[in-house]
Amino acid sequence: MTKNTNNKFFKYLLTGLFVVLFSIQFKPVQAQELDTGVDLYSTYVWRGVAYSGPSIQPYVEFSSGGFALGAWGSQGIDGSVADGTVGFQEMDLYTGYTFDFGLSLGVTDYWYPGATTPFFEEDSHAFELNGGYTVGDLSLSANYIFAGGGSAGDDVYFELGYSAGGADLFVGGGDGWHSSDGEFDIVNVGIGTSKNIEVTESLTVPLSGSVILNPDTEQLYIVVGVSL
Repeated sequence: MTKNTNNKFFKYLLTGLFVVLFSIQFKPVQAQELDTGVDLYSTYVWRGVAYSGPSIQPYVEFSSGGFALGAWGSQGIDGSVADGTVGFQEMDLYTGYTFDFGLSLGVTDYWYPGATTPFFEEDSHAFELNGGYTVGDLSLSANYIFAGGGSAGDDVYFELGYSAGGADLFVGGGDGWHSSDGEFDIVNVGIGTSKNIEVTESLTVPLSGSVILNPDTEQLYIVVGVSL
């Protein structure tokens, strides 16, 4: 990797740090928490696109008030040790702040390591600005990829959600890497729900399920996951 590319990479990281420092000033120091967990999903579907079959998705997150800084990953378990293949891998870093009135702002660094891709190789990353607003049962999110070679470039994605009792309805559209031809299209329509499974008196496991249709690719997914 050239020195110029290295400088650009760290410039993107500094953008995320700026969001962190900007966010912290809005609230006094609050209780801090370091949390970790793992989700197990039957299929990894993100914004209407399936990236792998069964997946293990761990996370580690530091939070303080409305501020969060964390790392999230997905490891597909549909690879084969015999032929040396590895399931789809994704490792993301993120930071953000959620305000009391429903607004959230953040930055996400999506990294797709592959077999031999180094972390500091810009072409394996995609840097995205995230914004969301929730009022009552209605939510709206807007996302814009502003740098990195791991996407089509200047990709946008918008999603509208509505919580109706025990069901969550959503519809989303995007361009770039979200659609089959790179043009803006509706790619993510579905319904989701969740419940808690009581294993013992002291252990409850959250279970979630979704039915997802991608009108652009004409694919339908049924996804179930548990959180530990």
